[in-house]
Amino acid sequence: MERQTTRKLRLGALTALVIGSMVGGGIFSLPQNMAASAGAGAVLIGWAITAVGMLTLALVFQNLAVRKPELDTGVYAYAKAGFGDYMGFSSAWGYWISAWIGNVSYFVLLFATLGYFFPVFGEGNTPASIIGASLLLWGVHFLVLRGIHEAALVNLITTVAKIVPLLIFIVITALAFNVDLFTADFWGKGNPDLGSVLNQVRGMMLVTVWVFIGIEGASIYSARAEHRSEVAKATAIGFYSVLLLLVLVNVLSMGVLGQAELATLKNPSMAGVLEHVVGHWGAVLISVGLVVSLTGALLSWTLLCAEILFAGARDHTMPNFLKKENANGVPANALWLSNGLIQLFLIITLFNSATYLNLLYLATSMILVPYFWSAAYAALLALRGETYEQAAGARRRDLAIGAVAVLYAVWLLYAGGLKYVLLSALLYAPGALFFAKAKREQGQPVFTGVEKVILAAVLVGAAVAAYGLYDGFLSL
Repeated sequence: MERQTTRKLRLGALTALVIGSMVGGGIFSLPQNMAASAGAGAVLIGWAITAVGMLTLALVFQNLAVRKPELDTGVYAYAKAGFGDYMGFSSAWGYWISAWIGNVSYFVLLFATLGYFFPVFGEGNTPASIIGASLLLWGVHFLVLRGIHEAALVNLITTVAKIVPLLIFIVITALAFNVDLFTADFWGKGNPDLGSVLNQVRGMMLVTVWVFIGIEGASIYSARAEHRSEVAKATAIGFYSVLLLLVLVNVLSMGVLGQAELATLKNPSMAGVLEHVVGHWGAVLISVGLVVSLTGALLSWTLLCAEILFAGARDHTMPNFLKKENANGVPANALWLSNGLIQLFLIITLFNSATYLNLLYLATSMILVPYFWSAAYAALLALRGETYEQAAGARRRDLAIGAVAVLYAVWLLYAGGLKYVLLSALLYAPGALFFAKAKREQGQPVFTGVEKVILAAVLVGAAVAAYGLYDGFLSL
């Protein structure tokens, strides 16, 4: 088709998709989100773990893009190739849910930020906020319907625009950095609510994953890349750039305000930090930067939501109706389904009062399983020696990288806690209906014996979660 041979995405657009997906709202709320769980010492330990873990994941996606060029849909394709249809479907389903719940959290944060200027928007979950978010949602929807290439160009522009206030923040807070304040109560012992250093590190883990979600963005779009080799380059450039930004924003903030003060800031907490240093204009600058950033992030994740469903339908893991494209080559049905569910959850936040941080944790927990299977597939390739027939040294290196990435994914599941495992099961369970429909469309048996066992475990977890929400011992 013409869509596959023209208007391809180049390195700049692919890199912008990676950075634009990762640098959304998370970095602007990072100072408060981290300080709510950890002191400076635990934060440094947590970032060290995250840097190693996320680097291995970045290398996994970079390596798989080169070694398995025919698998051009990223996390979904890797899970399916390595562990079967249902695991592949589950990765696509979990990634997709993470993406659109993440968009819900972005809408909440966006209107919470506008609440700084217009009190009617409150914390982003008032009636006025939901109406405003709904209007913006469908505005982005119709922009994306005009074409993937056009939307990617807009994303490139907003990615460049949002980096500017981040760089200004880093320069100013570096000049204002107070070493004595940063080292005071370094391990958080002055605040018993933080718990042990291990508990502090665990508490901040889901936040660090959240701000890195999108690292696989270029892999998702590899089929649309002008040059396949640029997928790996975009992933590497995006990872190192964003890691530097995140660590600087987090660490420098802790040298401007103490842990207790940071923990009580309203989001976007970067605005409160900069306002403490330079006054009101600092808060305005960060708030405007966040609005631009979130607009770009919403666009990036809207593209990813549709693309992951379309990719699954294209090779018959998702139902056929999701691969329908409009005249502009956009998977329209996938886009309508994704944004329809975003609209539903926006209405739910009005009655549930779910905050940005609650939605952040839920979205992050949904993506842990897809990350795990991608890392496991990379390790499996190296273990088998597949594609390494003439590269024994590279095989040993990639096996070590894959093993560390798997351990990191398991650690994240542990750090997230049982609550989010159960809530994830509740969201994974309905996907079995889509999987069954796709299988029946192909005239194939729905589940293998092992897959039935896995499904049973998911259903049990979903039942416990549903009862917990009803009884009140679980909540968003």
